[in-house]
Amino acid sequence: MNVVVDTNVAISANGRNTHAGLACQYACIVFLEELVSPVKRTHIVLDEQELIFTEYSSHLHYKGQPGVGDMFFKYLHDHMYLGKKIRLVPITPIADEARGFNELPQNSVDKNDRKFLVAAMVAGATVVNALDSGWHRQADFVADLGVSVRQLCPEHGCC
Repeated sequence: MNVVVDTNVAISANGRNTHAGLACQYACIVFLEELVSPVKRTHIVLDEQELIFTEYSSHLHYKGQPGVGDMFFKYLHDHMYLGKKIRLVPITPIADEARGFNELPQNSVDKNDRKFLVAAMVAGATVVNALDSGWHRQADFVADLGVSVRQLCPEHGCC
């Protein structure tokens, strides 16, 4: 199984600068801890251009602390090019505002979410979300592209 983790999952797991409730924060913590476990066979998908990683770096700490989201980010940093749990996929950003990426048709997906969507589409991955209601609003379009979304915090991101 392949997953693309929206930045809001790691932010929620950190429990700071988030509107996530305690149940949501806990769900994100458990998910990220299991995801980086060597026992888990799930692959974390990032793009070769490092657009997703760059967004993570704007919100998370390279030291891997003080939160679980930071630990996840440090794990990605330390293991990105080892070819084991992290899968890097090529995506093609383009200047077309209506598409954002060569691989996407014209769409109204939030520009910040397109990199997650296209990486998931290319990798045959599931997008994991905690707080972004945009995934719910775009559910039909996303499904038409063959991408599923796993909602960790339905009380926050589905309405």
